[in-house]
Amino acid sequence: MLDYKFIAENLKAVMANIADRFMKADAEAVARLFNRRTELTTHLQSLQQKRNANADAMKAKGSSPLSPDQRNTLIEEGKKLKEEIAADENELAAVESDLLTEARKIPNMAHPDAPVGREDKDNLEVKRSGQIPKFDFEPADHVKLGQDLDIIDFDSATKVSGVKFYYLKNEGVYLELGLVRYALDILQKKGFTPFITPDIAREEILEGIGFNPRGAESNVYTLEGEDSCLVGTAEITLGGYYSNTILPREKLPLRMAGLSHCFRREAGAAGQFSKGLYRVHQFTKLEMFVFCLPEESGRFHEELRLIEEEIFEGLHIPFRVVDTCTGDLGAPAYRKWDLEAWMPGRNNGEWGEVTSTSNCTDYQARRLNIRYKDSDGKNKFVHMLNGTAIAVSRAIIAILENFQQADGSVRIPRALVPYVGFDVIRKK
Repeated sequence: MLDYKFIAENLKAVMANIADRFMKADAEAVARLFNRRTELTTHLQSLQQKRNANADAMKAKGSSPLSPDQRNTLIEEGKKLKEEIAADENELAAVESDLLTEARKIPNMAHPDAPVGREDKDNLEVKRSGQIPKFDFEPADHVKLGQDLDIIDFDSATKVSGVKFYYLKNEGVYLELGLVRYALDILQKKGFTPFITPDIAREEILEGIGFNPRGAESNVYTLEGEDSCLVGTAEITLGGYYSNTILPREKLPLRMAGLSHCFRREAGAAGQFSKGLYRVHQFTKLEMFVFCLPEESGRFHEELRLIEEEIFEGLHIPFRVVDTCTGDLGAPAYRKWDLEAWMPGRNNGEWGEVTSTSNCTDYQARRLNIRYKDSDGKNKFVHMLNGTAIAVSRAIIAILENFQQADGSVRIPRALVPYVGFDVIRKK
């Protein structure tokens, strides 16, 4: 959430940012409500001062006691002040409620260098790594490879759980566990504290992070009658860990790595690019999260991106980095980098997103009330950043499709062999 005063004082810039993000929010209403709140607060303070003065006058003692008429006048004034104060307090409560509701709809400001656009094609490629493989045979997609190798079973999962679920089996199980441990070992060396987080979070935490827990456009599974949801990412549970907390400055930065299942409705996600493991209702992900000082968030955003690059460079998976356009940032993000791996089975070879990392500045911290005590003794909002270390299902796609061989087997990246215990997956 943006600061109310910032919105009021930078109204044109905030409105332009909303337009660039192709979102719907009423910044003018926020500015109007903020100004009205200021007026009401000032007026209420004036009334409270008059009420105190009236009470003091009623207690007057000494050589000139109050006459009956003076006392009656003060009593009437006191009653009137009480009514005016109550009316102002009621209006102020309504204004503050409306102000919060409207302000929560306004997205974070976007980085000045973020490309303006609405779709993936508007993202700006900034880097490539690795060589795109050339096959002397017709490469298969991960769906066929997984089924032929008997490591992924979509049909049984559809029968048991519904579409967009899957079973991992045989070497597929070790591949998932190996990818998690491989990424965890890298993060441990970078100073991240490992967590296994809950798969459920309260709706207030989701809203604080910037997710919409309800409605037709929500990507979240809500739990009936529980005021809670299945998490779509450990960003939610890691970000909520310090909600309503004041952190000592000397403890910052805090680096956290959270392993969780992720549950997503994927409403409307259909078509060729969503098949197989690319868009599923449940998957495993290891998420990075950082709480830091405001002046350091740009540096830590770069650090998270470089860690993601290191993970995929170590797997020898070709990828590119894109600067995400304004329309695809999501409301909390100030800037977002995506890593897109080469996927030979995707439309005869295309890039597909495997990780992202976002600098959300103080947007989430304001909503979750996470602050730090600065050296001047004042409490200020931290900056919060998140990044995917490994989204296992998509990493498996990239491995199967890039390391497939003519006989239908799949080589295992050398860095993963110690974690999985084999160097190739063959047909049974």
